[in-house]
Amino acid sequence: MSEVSRVSPDEWDVWRAFFSMRKHLDLALERQLQRDAGISLPDYEILLALFESAGNQLRARELGALVGWEKSRLSHQVTRMERRGLVERTDCDTDGRGTWVGITADGRRAILGAMRDHATTIRRYFFDVLTEHELVVLKNVSGRVLDAIDPPCEELGADDEARDQEGEHDLAV
Repeated sequence: MSEVSRVSPDEWDVWRAFFSMRKHLDLALERQLQRDAGISLPDYEILLALFESAGNQLRARELGALVGWEKSRLSHQVTRMERRGLVERTDCDTDGRGTWVGITADGRRAILGAMRDHATTIRRYFFDVLTEHELVVLKNVSGRVLDAIDPPCEELGADDEARDQEGEHDLAV
């Protein structure tokens, strides 16, 4: 192992603290959503993306890109949510290859019911325990880590447009 790739004991301590914090925060948010709204964190992610989109619907591939999920994971999650009446799938009128995923009235009620309590929980466990300076530093650090993982891209980049023109299909959710 080269010197560059070694992780010092202090660095491992930082990593473990970050990893534990992220895991416990996700679990606390998941529990709050289940308790207060009867939905999971993945349900919330999808419902929020649809709720905030124009027309409360997105093409399946756009939804997958927004939530950062693989086609298979999105497909399974949407299927579960569809069975519970939170979302619905429809074929794209202008493109027989595409699928729209839209929020239903029940899905709208679920996301609206979850939003206030979820924001309160995020505030209590995250924002209220950090200083303004720490928030700025955390935002900058998060951006740099994300850039190192995958440089920022636009919602529908040139590669996606080129694939569309070549006839590649949407995610078949």
